[in-house]
Amino acid sequence: MGYLICGKCKSYYKLQSGESPKDFVSECDCGGKLRYVENLDIVDPTWKQISIERKSTNSEIFKERIHSLYSLPGKFKNRLVQFYYNSFGKWIYDLKNRGRVHRTSHKNPYGMEPGFMNSIMNELNFQNIRWILVIPVAAVITLILAFTQGIFTLLTFFLLLAVGYLSDDVIIGIKNAVVTGAISFFLGSLFTGSFLYLIPYIILGVINGAVCGWIGGYIKTKYNYH
Repeated sequence: MGYLICGKCKSYYKLQSGESPKDFVSECDCGGKLRYVENLDIVDPTWKQISIERKSTNSEIFKERIHSLYSLPGKFKNRLVQFYYNSFGKWIYDLKNRGRVHRTSHKNPYGMEPGFMNSIMNELNFQNIRWILVIPVAAVITLILAFTQGIFTLLTFFLLLAVGYLSDDVIIGIKNAVVTGAISFFLGSLFTGSFLYLIPYIILGVINGAVCGWIGGYIKTKYNYH
């Protein structure tokens, strides 16, 4: 059987029947290197016996990677909501409450009502996202970004504008286009292998979605008004 010893913290682990040194990690918890010996003749009796962490099996590693992949959508959604909140929260609030925002109070220099946070959070949800529209458009934009070049990339702007135009109002149009832009630019950067530019691509998608969504919603509003 033998032993695994660590000279740094002066400890050892006795291998049990059926165990091999290859089943265990190569470093001790103290950071020292583990070494295999047949017997403890070279070890001082004052050394202490410890437990050593076993290596993860291939099946365990595979399960961890699958779990990480499944957790990506949730993490992406949380980051998207956070970025959306920090970037567009006050702007959306001002747009919807333009007639009720005042800046004359000394105690409240920003003129925000007590329900300011609640008003923003009501907008920062995915309940009014038209996934039946967002998902196909995001798929098309992803293909355009991954497999076309030059003037064809301009189609992404028209598609995002169409998302804004086909939404119920300007705010919902912006939200739908922002989600579409973020998803499509994120997937597009993955397909093209631009991992170093992943975050800038997502930000670019959000900005394009916000601008095009606003233009599309504005055009629809003016068209319906007239």
